[in-house]
Amino acid sequence: MALILIIDDDTNFCGTMESLILRMGHDCLKAETLKQGMEILATRDVDILLLDVRLPDGNGLEWLPQIKEKSISNPEIFIVTGLGDPDGAEAAIQEGVWDYIVKPTSVKQTKLSLTRALKYREEKKSKKQTVAINLDRIIGESPVIKQCFESLTRAAVSNAPVLVTGETGTGKELFANTIHDNSVRSLNNFVVVDCAALTESLLESTLFGHKKGAFTGAADKRTGLVKLADKGTLFLDEVGEMPLSTQKSFLRVLQEKRFRPVGDSLEISSDFRLIAATNRDLHAMVKKGEFRQDLLYRLCAVQLRIPPLRERGPDIKKLAMFHVNRLCDDYQVPNKGFEQVFFDTLNAYHWPGNVRELFNILETAFVASGYEKTLYAMHLPRAIRIQVAKASIQRGADRPHGLETPETGLPTFKEFKHLMEIKYLKKIIAETRGDVQTILKRSGLSKSHFYSLLKKYNLKV
Repeated sequence: MALILIIDDDTNFCGTMESLILRMGHDCLKAETLKQGMEILATRDVDILLLDVRLPDGNGLEWLPQIKEKSISNPEIFIVTGLGDPDGAEAAIQEGVWDYIVKPTSVKQTKLSLTRALKYREEKKSKKQTVAINLDRIIGESPVIKQCFESLTRAAVSNAPVLVTGETGTGKELFANTIHDNSVRSLNNFVVVDCAALTESLLESTLFGHKKGAFTGAADKRTGLVKLADKGTLFLDEVGEMPLSTQKSFLRVLQEKRFRPVGDSLEISSDFRLIAATNRDLHAMVKKGEFRQDLLYRLCAVQLRIPPLRERGPDIKKLAMFHVNRLCDDYQVPNKGFEQVFFDTLNAYHWPGNVRELFNILETAFVASGYEKTLYAMHLPRAIRIQVAKASIQRGADRPHGLETPETGLPTFKEFKHLMEIKYLKKIIAETRGDVQTILKRSGLSKSHFYSLLKKYNLKV
């Protein structure tokens, strides 16, 4: 028996769906607001979420990242909306939703789609129980990183090419290495090719090797990295930097697993598994003619997106403690403690350089702390503390007074509306110097409505 949650303020739709779900033999919970729904998702093991787009306290599509981060069960998500929007459907699918449903919907079709989603979920749960993956080298327990683990598991148990994407410093090579270590090729080589560090003239020689005397400077025969990866894994780091001419050559190697070293007349073979990584948008590069579309299709049989550190809030503390403890071991000093404000500052920073930047900053703080037993925010670089302080002050300046609530940091929709009405009225009265005719013309309000608002908020013109 599955648990299905409906977040929708349309009572007729909720009633129809609840009746269908109960007839299917499953449990159903309902919430009219995102706030209510989030409370359920944070405490209950929900299998499927039916999520409306337009809700009293927000847009369901915009809340998808928070739902994935804070739900304890990572449910399969159906977007349901009364107004179909192609861009909304694209955004939803990009976020990994199961289906995008436009009301009114066929009960029969909805039942079929729910059944398929539940079957998929059961198979996914069963696979999780049977596949054991060693993730000791990857630190993190946030919902977004757990989703990466699912993709990593699928990649590890297959032999298909993998495309790892993510910003600089997110740990793409670490994830690629983890895929290799958990694959059937783990006892063989994991060969790294840094495409960004190689010139076009050297890339083919580095990949495919060369015969002695093939070109000026080729004093000896050289085995290429593709051959070194035989029976193992070839990791193309920053594959988006590979020149178009080499892309064409490499495409044939991917298809045939055969190639000719530079200057040689004989072909040799290599049975390698390919993992590529990039911080660039290869699809956009294809449109600009900067990357071959046929090669992109070959690279991304399995895709793994590594989230930036700013999306992994719960992991920052764990990563910091792990790295500082490792530094203590390296420097042979006792483990250090942490002041809470130290973690608060780390959590408030944007981390454009991601995990790599975090580790560099932590080492700076570690060195600054010397033989002190505790790391304080004062040990962090001043540039970091200044940015965090400025951002905090700016957020305070941008937030209208009275909008905060202790529970959510936001008011109710009704409270927000009242505050904005007051702010609007005060501004238009000041700009028009209280001229009622000008106010009515600019605001579009009727005279009676305008005066009722003045009375409601105790304002004068």
